[in-house]
Amino acid sequence: MDFSLSDEQNELINAIENTINEFDDNYWLEADKKSKFPEEFVKKIADGGWLGIAMPLKYGGSNLGVTEAALMMMTIAKKGGMTAASSIHMNIFGPSSLVKYGTENQKDNWLPDIINGKTKMCFAVTEADTGLDTTRLKTKAVLKDDKYIINGRKLWTSTAQISDKIMILARTSDRDKKNPTKGLSLFFTNFNKQTIEARVIDKMGRAAVDTNELFIDNLEVPKEDLIGEEGKGFSYILHSLNPERILLAAEAYGIAKNALDRAVKYANERVVFERLIGQNQSIQHPLADGWAKLKATKLMFLNAAAKYDQNLPCGLEANAAKYLAAEFGVEVCKHAIATHGGMGYAKEYHVERLFREMMIPYLAPISQQLVLCYLAEHALGLPKSY
Repeated sequence: MDFSLSDEQNELINAIENTINEFDDNYWLEADKKSKFPEEFVKKIADGGWLGIAMPLKYGGSNLGVTEAALMMMTIAKKGGMTAASSIHMNIFGPSSLVKYGTENQKDNWLPDIINGKTKMCFAVTEADTGLDTTRLKTKAVLKDDKYIINGRKLWTSTAQISDKIMILARTSDRDKKNPTKGLSLFFTNFNKQTIEARVIDKMGRAAVDTNELFIDNLEVPKEDLIGEEGKGFSYILHSLNPERILLAAEAYGIAKNALDRAVKYANERVVFERLIGQNQSIQHPLADGWAKLKATKLMFLNAAAKYDQNLPCGLEANAAKYLAAEFGVEVCKHAIATHGGMGYAKEYHVERLFREMMIPYLAPISQQLVLCYLAEHALGLPKSY
């Protein structure tokens, strides 16, 4: 079995590295300090056609697989951390439900501008009182004549401050206890700031990419903005869950590899007690352990991506990849800070920022504990625990 990347995939990595080479450490540090969205970076990515990497050729995409998208996001995260990855993350995986279940007219109208960067979108699913129990969402969409009227609240919606479109999951019929996934519908519509208030959440990391609580008051949505059939929205978003986990694993890997490389460089330069600190096994062993764990993580997310691209079941691998990338990523970033000693706590060395940003894939879009519940049930055959 050959685990090496193809020549085309290596060329893709080189190309994206060249595209983003101008955005150095100072750029990302300033974006974090000033909570400034990286507009220049996103424009560079869009102008290079990278936003459509996994989208159909017909709409301006490259029609490549999730494997190539994961390699791209890995490379971007390695360069600019979760700030860089999150600034375009939604445009990479978010439209997958639209590609699969949208009408030809919807795809013709919406996908080209998502791919060329003219459309910035956010994805509103989570609510404060439901968390990961998606079937209990309370935001409602009521059909009146030729429009749906949506009311409710959403939480942890990223990029709402700069979005002109919103993909939103709302309840169009009451929850059925026997079939709780029915009755949720998916919409892609204009982000109307007159009826949607987006309040920024001040958070631990990734200050440059806003995260919001949404207050939705009588948002009017044309019937034409319903994706697929009414009441089947939950099944539609399931289609995007595995690629999202794969991409997030690749991003977490990229962040951790960035931190590890910085720690190794510092260990090879820093002299204490007239010797390089890299000679000390207390420095060597955690970094070597991190290298091995990241190697395993990369193989797992590439395996998951390959299965997805071959239309094979990949839920176990996608979830395991997310789990390993987040678990090992936090560990590697922690050791990177420790390797730098006190300077690891200083922003100028960047590892503290990477550690803060690593907490995003650790906590979202699904907790580490729920991943383990999923693996216990589906890989080990243990009874469902929740």
